Amino acid sequence: MVKFIDDEKEKYGVESICRILPIAPSTYYRIKDEQDNPEKQSHRKQSDKHLMAQIKQIWQASGCRYGIRKV
Repeated sequence: MVKFIDDEKEKYGVESICRILPIAPSTYYRIKDEQDNPEKQSHRKQSDKHLMAQIKQIWQASGCRYGIRKV
C-alpha cells in the first residue's frame, strides 16, 4: 500500500489517497520513515528480520524440504 501511495502522491496527495484507502496518513509516514531509516524500527521487528534470515538459510540448506517443525 505504501508503494502505491508513493507512486500516486504527486498526482493526488497523500491525504487524499489515505481518505480513500483504509490507512491513516500518520501510519503511511511512520512506515515510510521506518523503510528509509531501518534503525528506527522496533527491536521486535529488527529481531524478526534477523531470525527470518536464519530460518531461510536453514530451510534452503535442507533443499527446501524441511517444514516448520524441523526448521
